[in-house]
Amino acid sequence: MSEQNATQARTVNTTEHSGKADVSSLVLLAVLLAAGFILNMTVGNALAIVGIKPQFIIASYALAILLSNAGFGQAAIFGLVSAAVIQLTTSIPGLNFATELVAALVMAALIRRPLKVGGRDVTPLVATFATTLVSGALFAVAGTLIMGAALGTVVVKIPLVLGTAVFNAVVVQALYFPLKKVLKK
Repeated sequence: MSEQNATQARTVNTTEHSGKADVSSLVLLAVLLAAGFILNMTVGNALAIVGIKPQFIIASYALAILLSNAGFGQAAIFGLVSAAVIQLTTSIPGLNFATELVAALVMAALIRRPLKVGGRDVTPLVATFATTLVSGALFAVAGTLIMGAALGTVVVKIPLVLGTAVFNAVVVQALYFPLKKVLKK
């Protein structure tokens, strides 16, 4: 090593990786999915007794997509990884790979333009509601067909899907801004 190189200061260049899959966004997803899984197994199961079935895994990847400003490729990865976690508790193995992939792409599309109402950013609320609705509707319809039930029985699942979408939307809206501030995103 030359003397000139030994005395030269080292610099590290940082760039904004918004929208691209990187280690920090995958770690964020992993942490949120772990929390979501634990909440699904505890709070989710407890609330199911009264007819509310929150899907904290969907809320987790919705938050990860929002906080990392995920592009479509990264959102697809988030959706598929989330579907893999859901396989531990799903009633129809494999189906979530399709439903969560599509829903994650919906989330990525909806965060491209901020939605404001009365000067307040409601993007997390609206995007998560739509994402959960898409995931739930696809799961309800495809699951009904896979199980061989009449398609008309999907109507019974509509209140559950809508309730879950509202619950997830409120949770993500409430958590997004504090997490964004803490993570300095």
